[in-house]
Amino acid sequence: MRILGIDPGIATIGFGVLDADRDSVRLVKCGVIETPAHTALSARLEQIYDDMLDLLELFKPDAVSIEELFFNTNITTGIAVAHGRGVILLACRKAGVTVYEYTPLQVKQAVVGYGRAEKKQVMEMVKRICRLSAAPRPDDAADAVALAICHARSATSLLFKGDRETCSTI
Repeated sequence: MRILGIDPGIATIGFGVLDADRDSVRLVKCGVIETPAHTALSARLEQIYDDMLDLLELFKPDAVSIEELFFNTNITTGIAVAHGRGVILLACRKAGVTVYEYTPLQVKQAVVGYGRAEKKQVMEMVKRICRLSAAPRPDDAADAVALAICHARSATSLLFKGDRETCSTI
């Protein structure tokens, strides 16, 4: 199964592509989509949409794993991220790829085994699980790989039922 993990944003969107089966995962590619600062929101959203369509066409994932929106303290940033996430979801829909959504807690639980893990622990486990010499950079790319790992672990579980648009870690 090929999984595209997406860490949504507006300035920087992380992506990670994994090939996964019941026994292993293999990192195919990871990186970021960046939109220029001081650019109209509509132009940034258009770029995210176009770049997402390019990623979906290039890697042809079986599924997309994306982080659910989580508002911390900065509501303004959260709203901008929500705009970006919306066009990402639209691009996936237009490409006919099923989207699975996970909370940060679910991702940490699936990757580290502890839902309150620190970012450093997640990065170290991404490195180990993918058998890399170093954690992916920048952090947005590593987060996207963690999202893909989360879905790989859920989707290859015997308890997974792939007919849902959202799914929880089991």
